[in-house]
Amino acid sequence: MTAAPPPADEQVLTQLGYAPELARRMGGFGNFALSFSVISILSGCMTLFLFGLNTGGPAVMVWGWAFVGLMVLCVGLALAEVTSAYPVSGALYFMASRLGGPRWGHYTGWFNLLGLLGGMAAGPYGSALFISAWLNLSFGFTPTPTKTFAIFAGLLLLLAVMNLFGVRLVSLLNSISVWWHLAGVAAIVIALVFIPDHHQSAGFVFGEFANNTGWSNPWYVGLLGLLLAQYTFSGYDASAHLSEETLRAQTAAARGIVHSILWSWIVGFVLLAGLLYAIQDYNGTINSPTGVPPAQIFLDALGRTAAEVLLLVVIIAQVFCANAGLASASRMIFAFSRDGALPFAHTWKRLNPRTKTPVNAVWLAVAVPLVLAAPSLYSATAYTAIVTINVIGITPAYVIPIYLRRRAGRHFRPGPWQLGRWSKPIGLIAVIWEIGRAHV
Repeated sequence: MTAAPPPADEQVLTQLGYAPELARRMGGFGNFALSFSVISILSGCMTLFLFGLNTGGPAVMVWGWAFVGLMVLCVGLALAEVTSAYPVSGALYFMASRLGGPRWGHYTGWFNLLGLLGGMAAGPYGSALFISAWLNLSFGFTPTPTKTFAIFAGLLLLLAVMNLFGVRLVSLLNSISVWWHLAGVAAIVIALVFIPDHHQSAGFVFGEFANNTGWSNPWYVGLLGLLLAQYTFSGYDASAHLSEETLRAQTAAARGIVHSILWSWIVGFVLLAGLLYAIQDYNGTINSPTGVPPAQIFLDALGRTAAEVLLLVVIIAQVFCANAGLASASRMIFAFSRDGALPFAHTWKRLNPRTKTPVNAVWLAVAVPLVLAAPSLYSATAYTAIVTINVIGITPAYVIPIYLRRRAGRHFRPGPWQLGRWSKPIGLIAVIWEIGRAHV
Protein backbone atom coordinates (compact mmCIF):
# COMPACT_ATOMS: atom_id res chain seq x y z
CA MET A 1 0.00 0.00 0.00
CA THR A 2 1.39 3.41 -0.99
CA ALA A 3 1.72 5.92 1.82
CA ALA A 4 -0.25 9.13 1.45
CA PRO A 5 1.87 12.09 0.30
CA PRO A 6 2.78 14.59 3.00
CA PRO A 7 0.08 17.29 3.24
CA ALA A 8 2.71 19.97 2.57
CA ASP A 9 3.29 18.61 -0.95
CA GLU A 10 -0.32 19.04 -2.00
CA GLN A 11 -0.69 22.34 -0.14
CA VAL A 12 2.29 23.82 -1.99
CA LEU A 13 0.94 22.59 -5.32
CA THR A 14 -2.49 24.06 -4.59
CA GLN A 15 -0.95 27.39 -3.57
CA LEU A 16 0.90 27.44 -6.91
CA GLY A 17 -2.42 27.12 -8.72
CA TYR A 18 -2.73 23.42 -9.57
CA ALA A 19 -4.99 20.66 -8.30
CA PRO A 20 -3.13 17.39 -7.55
CA GLU A 21 -3.68 15.08 -10.54
CA LEU A 22 -0.55 12.97 -10.94
CA ALA A 23 0.25 10.04 -8.62
CA ARG A 24 2.82 11.07 -5.99
CA ARG A 25 4.65 7.75 -5.59
CA MET A 26 8.33 8.59 -6.13
CA GLY A 27 10.79 8.93 -3.26
CA GLY A 28 13.88 11.09 -3.02
CA PHE A 29 16.26 8.43 -4.33
CA GLY A 30 13.95 7.74 -7.26
CA ASN A 31 13.92 11.43 -8.13
CA PHE A 32 17.73 11.59 -8.03
CA ALA A 33 17.92 8.37 -10.04
CA LEU A 34 15.73 9.90 -12.73
CA SER A 35 18.12 12.79 -13.47
CA PHE A 36 21.20 10.60 -13.02
CA SER A 37 19.74 8.21 -15.60
CA VAL A 38 18.91 11.02 -18.03
CA ILE A 39 22.44 12.43 -17.80
CA SER A 40 23.74 8.85 -18.26
CA ILE A 41 27.51 8.96 -18.70
CA LEU A 42 27.26 5.58 -20.44
CA SER A 43 25.07 7.22 -23.04
CA GLY A 44 26.41 10.73 -23.66
CA CYS A 45 30.10 10.01 -23.20
CA MET A 46 29.91 6.89 -25.34
CA THR A 47 27.76 8.13 -28.20
CA LEU A 48 29.85 11.31 -28.68
CA PHE A 49 33.20 9.62 -28.07
CA LEU A 50 34.05 9.70 -31.78
CA PHE A 51 33.12 13.38 -31.92
CA GLY A 52 35.45 14.05 -28.99
CA LEU A 53 38.35 12.16 -30.56
CA ASN A 54 38.07 14.34 -33.67
CA THR A 55 37.43 17.71 -32.00
CA GLY A 56 40.37 18.22 -29.68
CA GLY A 57 41.06 14.61 -28.72
CA PRO A 58 41.93 13.35 -25.22
CA ALA A 59 43.07 16.69 -23.77
CA VAL A 60 39.81 18.46 -24.60
CA MET A 61 37.71 15.44 -23.63
CA VAL A 62 39.24 15.14 -20.14
CA TRP A 63 39.81 18.78 -19.21
CA GLY A 64 36.63 19.84 -20.99
CA TRP A 65 34.70 17.35 -18.87
CA ALA A 66 36.25 18.71 -15.66
CA PHE A 67 35.53 22.34 -16.57
CA VAL A 68 32.05 21.88 -18.03
CA GLY A 69 31.07 19.68 -15.09
CA LEU A 70 32.03 22.42 -12.62
CA MET A 71 30.04 25.02 -14.54
CA VAL A 72 27.03 22.73 -14.85
CA LEU A 73 27.16 22.08 -11.11
CA CYS A 74 26.78 25.84 -10.58
CA VAL A 75 23.82 25.86 -12.98
CA GLY A 76 22.29 22.89 -11.17
CA LEU A 77 22.71 24.52 -7.76
CA ALA A 78 21.04 27.71 -8.96
CA LEU A 79 18.24 25.80 -10.68
CA ALA A 80 17.69 23.60 -7.64
CA GLU A 81 17.04 26.66 -5.49
CA VAL A 82 14.28 27.81 -7.85
CA THR A 83 12.89 24.28 -8.12
CA SER A 84 12.51 24.15 -4.33
CA ALA A 85 10.26 27.21 -4.52
CA TYR A 86 8.22 25.94 -7.50
CA PRO A 87 7.98 22.11 -7.45
CA VAL A 88 5.63 21.61 -10.41
CA SER A 89 5.80 19.51 -13.57
CA GLY A 90 6.04 22.57 -15.80
CA ALA A 91 9.40 23.20 -14.10
CA LEU A 92 11.50 25.69 -16.08
CA TYR A 93 8.69 27.38 -17.96
CA PHE A 94 6.52 27.68 -14.84
CA MET A 95 9.45 29.22 -12.95
CA ALA A 96 9.96 31.73 -15.76
CA SER A 97 6.25 32.58 -15.81
CA ARG A 98 6.09 33.22 -12.08
CA LEU A 99 9.29 35.25 -11.98
CA GLY A 100 9.08 37.12 -15.29
CA GLY A 101 5.56 36.86 -16.66
CA PRO A 102 3.75 34.78 -19.33
CA ARG A 103 5.99 35.82 -22.24
CA TRP A 104 9.13 34.65 -20.47
CA GLY A 105 7.34 31.42 -19.60
CA HIS A 106 6.20 30.88 -23.19
CA TYR A 107 9.70 31.24 -24.63
CA THR A 108 11.24 29.08 -21.91
CA GLY A 109 8.64 26.37 -22.41
CA TRP A 110 9.24 26.05 -26.13
CA PHE A 111 13.02 26.01 -25.72
CA ASN A 112 12.72 23.38 -22.99
CA LEU A 113 10.39 21.26 -25.10
CA LEU A 114 12.72 21.53 -28.11
CA GLY A 115 15.66 20.42 -25.98
CA LEU A 116 13.80 17.50 -24.41
CA LEU A 117 12.48 16.20 -27.73
CA GLY A 118 15.91 16.66 -29.32
CA GLY A 119 17.35 14.61 -26.47
CA MET A 120 14.70 11.93 -27.03
CA ALA A 121 15.86 11.70 -30.64
CA ALA A 122 19.60 11.82 -29.92
CA GLY A 123 19.70 9.38 -26.99
CA PRO A 124 17.74 6.45 -28.46
CA TYR A 125 19.36 6.93 -31.89
CA GLY A 126 22.78 6.75 -30.25
CA SER A 127 21.61 3.55 -28.54
CA ALA A 128 20.56 2.18 -31.93
CA LEU A 129 24.12 2.80 -33.20
CA PHE A 130 25.51 0.82 -30.26
CA ILE A 131 22.98 -1.98 -30.76
CA SER A 132 24.07 -2.18 -34.41
CA ALA A 133 27.71 -2.40 -33.32
CA TRP A 134 26.89 -5.17 -30.82
CA LEU A 135 24.96 -7.11 -33.47
CA ASN A 136 27.92 -6.66 -35.81
CA LEU A 137 30.34 -8.14 -33.26
CA SER A 138 28.03 -10.94 -32.15
CA PHE A 139 26.29 -12.01 -35.35
CA GLY A 140 28.07 -10.35 -38.27
CA PHE A 141 25.21 -7.88 -38.71
CA THR A 142 26.00 -5.19 -41.30
CA PRO A 143 24.80 -1.78 -40.07
CA THR A 144 23.08 0.47 -42.60
CA PRO A 145 21.18 3.74 -42.05
CA THR A 146 17.89 1.98 -42.74
CA LYS A 147 18.57 -0.87 -40.31
CA THR A 148 19.77 1.53 -37.61
CA PHE A 149 16.66 3.66 -38.02
CA ALA A 150 14.47 0.57 -37.72
CA ILE A 151 16.20 -0.34 -34.45
CA PHE A 152 15.70 3.23 -33.29
CA ALA A 153 11.97 3.09 -34.06
CA GLY A 154 11.61 -0.25 -32.26
CA LEU A 155 13.41 1.16 -29.23
CA LEU A 156 11.08 4.16 -29.09
CA LEU A 157 8.10 1.80 -29.15
CA LEU A 158 9.56 -0.22 -26.26
CA LEU A 159 10.17 2.93 -24.23
CA ALA A 160 6.64 4.16 -24.78
CA VAL A 161 5.16 0.88 -23.57
CA MET A 162 7.35 0.90 -20.44
CA ASN A 163 6.30 4.46 -19.60
CA LEU A 164 2.60 3.67 -19.93
CA PHE A 165 2.69 1.45 -16.82
CA GLY A 166 2.99 4.44 -14.51
CA VAL A 167 5.50 6.36 -12.43
CA ARG A 168 6.08 3.50 -9.99
CA LEU A 169 7.70 1.36 -12.72
CA VAL A 170 9.61 4.39 -14.02
CA SER A 171 10.96 5.01 -10.51
CA LEU A 172 11.93 1.35 -10.05
CA LEU A 173 13.78 1.23 -13.37
CA ASN A 174 15.62 4.45 -12.58
CA SER A 175 16.71 3.12 -9.19
CA ILE A 176 18.09 0.01 -10.89
CA SER A 177 19.70 2.29 -13.46
CA VAL A 178 21.84 4.07 -10.84
CA TRP A 179 23.46 0.84 -9.66
CA TRP A 180 23.73 -0.44 -13.22
CA HIS A 181 25.63 2.68 -14.25
CA LEU A 182 27.96 2.60 -11.26
CA ALA A 183 28.66 -1.14 -11.55
CA GLY A 184 28.98 -0.85 -15.33
CA VAL A 185 31.55 1.95 -15.17
CA ALA A 186 33.47 0.05 -12.47
CA ALA A 187 33.52 -3.13 -14.60
CA ILE A 188 34.64 -1.24 -17.72
CA VAL A 189 37.41 0.74 -16.01
CA ILE A 190 38.74 -2.22 -13.99
CA ALA A 191 38.84 -4.40 -17.11
CA LEU A 192 40.60 -1.69 -19.14
CA VAL A 193 43.15 -1.09 -16.38
CA PHE A 194 44.13 -4.69 -15.60
CA ILE A 195 43.64 -6.73 -18.78
CA PRO A 196 45.45 -4.91 -21.64
CA ASP A 197 49.25 -5.24 -21.88
CA HIS A 198 49.58 -1.74 -23.34
CA HIS A 199 48.26 1.58 -22.05
CA GLN A 200 48.64 5.14 -23.23
CA SER A 201 50.75 7.53 -21.15
CA ALA A 202 49.38 10.18 -18.82
CA GLY A 203 50.79 12.73 -21.23
CA PHE A 204 48.58 11.32 -23.98
CA VAL A 205 45.40 11.20 -21.89
CA PHE A 206 45.77 14.67 -20.39
CA GLY A 207 47.75 16.45 -23.08
CA GLU A 208 47.15 14.97 -26.55
CA PHE A 209 45.32 17.42 -28.85
CA ALA A 210 43.81 16.09 -32.08
CA ASN A 211 42.07 18.01 -34.83
CA ASN A 212 40.30 16.10 -37.59
CA THR A 213 37.67 18.75 -38.25
CA GLY A 214 39.23 20.64 -41.15
CA TRP A 215 39.26 23.86 -39.07
CA SER A 216 42.70 25.35 -38.44
CA ASN A 217 41.96 27.38 -35.29
CA PRO A 218 42.76 25.16 -32.27
CA TRP A 219 40.73 27.36 -29.88
CA TYR A 220 37.62 26.99 -32.01
CA VAL A 221 38.14 23.24 -32.27
CA GLY A 222 38.61 23.01 -28.51
CA LEU A 223 35.39 24.90 -27.86
CA LEU A 224 33.62 22.65 -30.35
CA GLY A 225 34.95 19.63 -28.48
CA LEU A 226 33.15 20.75 -25.31
CA LEU A 227 29.93 19.54 -26.93
CA LEU A 228 30.62 16.02 -25.62
CA ALA A 229 30.38 17.20 -22.01
CA GLN A 230 27.65 19.76 -22.69
CA TYR A 231 25.41 17.18 -24.33
CA THR A 232 26.00 14.61 -21.59
CA PHE A 233 25.35 17.13 -18.80
CA SER A 234 21.78 17.83 -19.84
CA GLY A 235 18.37 16.64 -18.79
CA TYR A 236 18.85 17.04 -15.04
CA ASP A 237 15.71 19.20 -15.03
CA ALA A 238 13.94 15.82 -15.08
CA SER A 239 13.91 15.96 -11.27
CA ALA A 240 11.84 19.14 -11.51
CA HIS A 241 9.51 17.75 -14.19
CA LEU A 242 8.65 14.79 -11.95
CA SER A 243 8.29 16.90 -8.79
CA GLU A 244 4.50 16.55 -8.75
CA GLU A 245 5.05 12.80 -8.50
CA THR A 246 7.77 13.04 -5.82
CA LEU A 247 7.28 12.91 -2.06
CA ARG A 248 8.63 15.95 -0.17
CA ALA A 249 9.29 17.51 -3.54
CA GLN A 250 10.60 20.87 -2.35
CA THR A 251 13.75 19.24 -0.98
CA ALA A 252 13.86 15.94 -2.89
CA ALA A 253 13.67 17.46 -6.39
CA ALA A 254 16.30 20.09 -5.56
CA ARG A 255 18.67 17.48 -4.17
CA GLY A 256 17.95 15.22 -7.12
CA ILE A 257 19.25 17.87 -9.53
CA VAL A 258 22.44 18.61 -7.59
CA HIS A 259 23.38 15.05 -6.63
CA SER A 260 22.80 13.72 -10.16
CA ILE A 261 25.23 16.29 -11.60
CA LEU A 262 27.84 15.76 -8.90
CA TRP A 263 27.94 11.97 -9.17
CA SER A 264 27.87 12.06 -12.98
CA TRP A 265 30.79 14.51 -12.96
CA ILE A 266 32.95 12.26 -10.78
CA VAL A 267 32.10 8.91 -12.36
CA GLY A 268 32.20 10.29 -15.91
CA PHE A 269 35.74 11.58 -15.44
CA VAL A 270 36.86 8.10 -14.36
CA LEU A 271 35.12 6.52 -17.36
CA LEU A 272 36.65 8.88 -19.94
CA ALA A 273 40.14 8.52 -18.48
CA GLY A 274 39.82 4.72 -18.44
CA LEU A 275 38.74 4.57 -22.08
CA LEU A 276 41.46 6.94 -23.26
CA TYR A 277 44.22 5.10 -21.39
CA ALA A 278 43.15 1.86 -23.09
CA ILE A 279 43.22 3.08 -26.72
CA GLN A 280 45.53 0.75 -28.63
CA ASP A 281 45.38 2.43 -32.06
CA TYR A 282 44.05 6.00 -32.27
CA ASN A 283 43.32 6.04 -36.01
CA GLY A 284 41.96 2.51 -35.89
CA THR A 285 39.62 3.53 -33.09
CA ILE A 286 38.34 6.54 -35.04
CA ASN A 287 37.82 4.48 -38.20
CA SER A 288 36.35 1.46 -36.43
CA PRO A 289 34.36 -0.84 -38.75
CA THR A 290 31.79 -1.12 -35.95
CA GLY A 291 31.10 2.61 -36.31
CA VAL A 292 31.44 2.94 -32.52
CA PRO A 293 34.93 3.81 -31.15
CA PRO A 294 34.28 2.53 -27.58
CA ALA A 295 33.39 -0.86 -29.09
CA GLN A 296 36.73 -0.85 -30.92
CA ILE A 297 38.56 0.02 -27.69
CA PHE A 298 36.90 -2.94 -25.95
CA LEU A 299 37.72 -5.18 -28.92
CA ASP A 300 41.38 -4.17 -29.19
CA ALA A 301 42.09 -4.11 -25.45
CA LEU A 302 39.95 -6.97 -24.14
CA GLY A 303 39.04 -9.30 -27.00
CA ARG A 304 35.75 -10.12 -28.70
CA THR A 305 33.91 -11.85 -25.85
CA ALA A 306 34.61 -9.15 -23.28
CA ALA A 307 33.80 -6.47 -25.87
CA GLU A 308 30.39 -8.02 -26.51
CA VAL A 309 29.60 -8.22 -22.79
CA LEU A 310 30.68 -4.66 -21.98
CA LEU A 311 28.94 -3.27 -25.02
CA LEU A 312 25.73 -4.92 -23.84
CA VAL A 313 26.22 -3.30 -20.41
CA VAL A 314 26.47 0.09 -22.13
CA ILE A 315 23.39 -0.54 -24.28
CA ILE A 316 21.22 -1.45 -21.30
CA ALA A 317 22.39 1.70 -19.49
CA GLN A 318 21.43 3.74 -22.56
CA VAL A 319 17.96 2.22 -22.56
CA PHE A 320 17.58 3.20 -18.91
CA CYS A 321 18.64 6.74 -19.90
CA ALA A 322 16.11 6.97 -22.71
CA ASN A 323 13.35 5.61 -20.47
CA ALA A 324 13.99 8.37 -17.91
CA GLY A 325 14.21 10.97 -20.68
CA LEU A 326 10.82 9.96 -22.02
CA ALA A 327 9.27 10.33 -18.55
CA SER A 328 10.67 13.85 -18.32
CA ALA A 329 9.61 14.89 -21.84
CA SER A 330 6.09 13.52 -21.47
CA ARG A 331 5.56 15.40 -18.18
CA MET A 332 6.75 18.60 -19.83
CA ILE A 333 4.21 18.08 -22.63
CA PHE A 334 1.49 17.34 -20.07
CA ALA A 335 2.26 20.44 -18.02
CA PHE A 336 2.56 22.72 -21.04
CA SER A 337 -0.77 21.40 -22.34
CA ARG A 338 -2.41 21.76 -18.93
CA ASP A 339 -1.79 25.48 -19.28
CA GLY A 340 -3.10 25.51 -22.86
CA ALA A 341 0.27 26.33 -24.43
CA LEU A 342 0.36 23.50 -27.01
CA PRO A 343 -1.91 22.96 -30.03
CA PHE A 344 -4.56 20.33 -29.24
CA ALA A 345 -3.73 20.78 -25.56
CA HIS A 346 -6.82 18.88 -24.41
CA THR A 347 -5.47 15.74 -26.11
CA TRP A 348 -1.99 15.84 -24.59
CA LYS A 349 -3.06 16.57 -20.99
CA ARG A 350 -5.30 13.52 -20.66
CA LEU A 351 -4.34 11.09 -17.90
CA ASN A 352 -4.94 7.36 -17.68
CA PRO A 353 -7.49 7.10 -14.83
CA ARG A 354 -5.73 4.08 -13.30
CA THR A 355 -2.00 4.85 -13.64
CA LYS A 356 -2.33 8.67 -13.74
CA THR A 357 0.09 8.63 -16.69
CA PRO A 358 -0.26 11.23 -19.51
CA VAL A 359 -0.63 8.55 -22.18
CA ASN A 360 -1.04 10.80 -25.22
CA ALA A 361 1.86 12.94 -24.11
CA VAL A 362 4.04 9.81 -23.98
CA TRP A 363 3.13 8.94 -27.58
CA LEU A 364 3.79 12.49 -28.76
CA ALA A 365 7.18 12.41 -27.01
CA VAL A 366 8.23 9.42 -29.16
CA ALA A 367 6.52 10.49 -32.42
CA VAL A 368 8.33 13.85 -32.71
CA PRO A 369 11.82 12.35 -32.13
CA LEU A 370 11.05 9.77 -34.83
CA VAL A 371 10.50 12.62 -37.28
CA LEU A 372 13.56 14.57 -36.04
CA ALA A 373 15.82 11.56 -36.64
CA ALA A 374 14.44 10.75 -40.12
CA PRO A 375 17.24 12.72 -41.93
CA SER A 376 19.71 10.13 -40.60
CA LEU A 377 18.41 7.85 -43.34
CA TYR A 378 20.12 10.10 -45.87
CA SER A 379 22.88 11.98 -44.04
CA ALA A 380 25.81 10.70 -41.98
CA THR A 381 26.06 14.04 -40.14
CA ALA A 382 22.40 14.13 -39.09
CA TYR A 383 23.17 12.69 -35.65
CA THR A 384 25.40 15.64 -34.73
CA ALA A 385 22.59 17.97 -35.85
CA ILE A 386 20.13 16.14 -33.57
CA VAL A 387 22.51 16.49 -30.63
CA THR A 388 22.83 20.21 -31.40
CA ILE A 389 19.02 20.59 -31.28
CA ASN A 390 19.12 19.24 -27.74
CA VAL A 391 21.89 21.63 -26.62
CA ILE A 392 20.38 24.68 -28.38
CA GLY A 393 17.00 24.11 -26.75
CA ILE A 394 18.25 23.31 -23.26
CA THR A 395 20.68 26.24 -22.93
CA PRO A 396 18.19 29.16 -22.86
CA ALA A 397 15.64 27.05 -20.97
CA TYR A 398 18.10 26.63 -18.10
CA VAL A 399 19.43 30.17 -17.97
CA ILE A 400 16.14 32.11 -18.11
CA PRO A 401 14.72 30.97 -14.71
CA ILE A 402 18.11 31.53 -13.05
CA TYR A 403 18.42 35.01 -14.57
CA LEU A 404 14.87 35.91 -13.54
CA ARG A 405 15.48 34.65 -10.02
CA ARG A 406 18.51 36.94 -9.77
CA ARG A 407 16.51 39.84 -11.20
CA ALA A 408 13.73 39.28 -8.65
CA GLY A 409 16.19 39.76 -5.78
CA ARG A 410 14.42 39.92 -2.44
CA HIS A 411 11.02 39.49 -4.08
CA PHE A 412 11.88 35.83 -4.67
CA ARG A 413 10.58 33.63 -1.85
CA PRO A 414 12.91 30.61 -1.60
CA GLY A 415 11.75 27.15 -0.64
CA PRO A 416 13.26 25.01 2.13
CA TRP A 417 16.29 24.11 -0.06
CA GLN A 418 18.29 27.29 -0.64
CA LEU A 419 21.85 28.50 -1.19
CA GLY A 420 21.85 31.34 1.33
CA ARG A 421 24.71 33.79 0.81
CA TRP A 422 26.07 31.65 -2.02
CA SER A 423 22.95 32.19 -4.11
CA LYS A 424 24.12 35.38 -5.82
CA PRO A 425 27.69 34.36 -6.83
CA ILE A 426 26.61 30.89 -7.97
CA GLY A 427 23.67 32.33 -9.88
CA LEU A 428 25.89 34.87 -11.64
CA ILE A 429 28.40 32.18 -12.61
CA ALA A 430 25.55 30.06 -13.97
CA VAL A 431 24.11 32.89 -16.05
CA ILE A 432 27.51 33.92 -17.46
CA TRP A 433 28.34 30.31 -18.34
CA GLU A 434 25.03 29.61 -20.10
CA ILE A 435 25.15 32.88 -22.05
CA GLY A 436 28.78 32.19 -22.98
CA ARG A 437 28.15 28.70 -24.31
CA ALA A 438 25.10 29.94 -26.23
CA HIS A 439 27.39 32.26 -28.20
CA VAL A 440 29.95 29.57 -29.07
